Amino acid sequence: QVHLVESGGGLVQTGGSLRLSCAASGRTFSSYAMGWFRQAPGQEREFVAVRGWRPGSAQYADSVKGRFAISRDNAKNMVYLQMNSLKPEDTAVYFCAARPLLGYYNNYDNPSEYDDWGQGTQVTVSS
Repeated sequence: QVHLVESGGGLVQTGGSLRLSCAASGRTFSSYAMGWFRQAPGQEREFVAVRGWRPGSAQYADSVKGRFAISRDNAKNMVYLQMNSLKPEDTAVYFCAARPLLGYYNNYDNPSEYDDWGQGTQVTVSS
C-alpha cells in the first residue's frame, strides 16, 4: 500500500496554468504506475493521465492531450501534473492514484484498476 497526498490546486483564470503535486510514502514507489484522475460535481471520476517507469510511457485523455504533462521523480517519491491552457471544463477535484507497475498498460483509464488514492485537490478554472 502507498499513501498519497495531493497539493497545488487552486483558482485560476482560463488560459492559466497550475502544477499539481502528489507525495507518496509507503512501499517502493518505483514499483507503481502513477495516475491522475478528476471528478466534477455530479459526474463520474475520469482518467486524466498515467505514467509508468519510463518517460515515454505517459498516456493522456484526449481532452487534456497537448495541454497537460505528467512527470515523476522517483528519488523524491513525487508525481506531478503540469496543467497549461486551462479551460473551465477542467474544473474538478483532481486525484492521484497508484497501481502496480506490472500490467498497468491494461485498462489504465479505469479507476477500479487503481489500489491507492489520495484525498484530492480542487482545481477551479474561471471563465
